[in-house]
Amino acid sequence: MHKAKTASEYASLGPGEWRRMPANLGSEGASWKLLNVSPEMGSWTAAFRYPQGSTVPRHVHVGPGEYFMVSGKLEVRGGDASGGVTAVAPCYGYEATGAQHDETIFLEDTEVYMRFQGPLQFTDENANPVFMFGWQQVQAAWEASD
Repeated sequence: MHKAKTASEYASLGPGEWRRMPANLGSEGASWKLLNVSPEMGSWTAAFRYPQGSTVPRHVHVGPGEYFMVSGKLEVRGGDASGGVTAVAPCYGYEATGAQHDETIFLEDTEVYMRFQGPLQFTDENANPVFMFGWQQVQAAWEASD
C-alpha cells in the first residue's frame, strides 16, 4: 500500500495564535503555540513563553526532547548548583529518554521552542504517574485552549 507523503507545514511565530497554557502544565501566565503534531512519529513541537517565576510540574521524558531557548533563563534538576542545568539564552538543550525533572523553574521571562519524540509523563512527589501528555493530548489541549 502506498501512503501519501505528509505535506509541509508552516506556523508563524508572530503575535497571533498564542494561547494560555493548560493549567496542569505550568504556572499561570504561561502561553504556548503548537507548531506541529506528527502522529506517525509520535512527536510534537511547540513554542512556549513563560513569565519569570513560572514553573513546569514534575515530569519524565518518555522519549527524548530538544529545545532551543531564544530568550531567558531556566533551571532544571536544581540548576548548576545542584548538579542540574541552569540554561541561559540563547542555547540548545537535549533531554534523553528517561530524563526526570522535579520542577522546571523560569528565572527570567523565557521563550523556548521544544520538540518531543514521545510523551511527557507527569508524576506526583512519589514518582507515581499522574497523566501522560503525548501528541494526542497535545492536539486536544491545543484545540480546547483559548
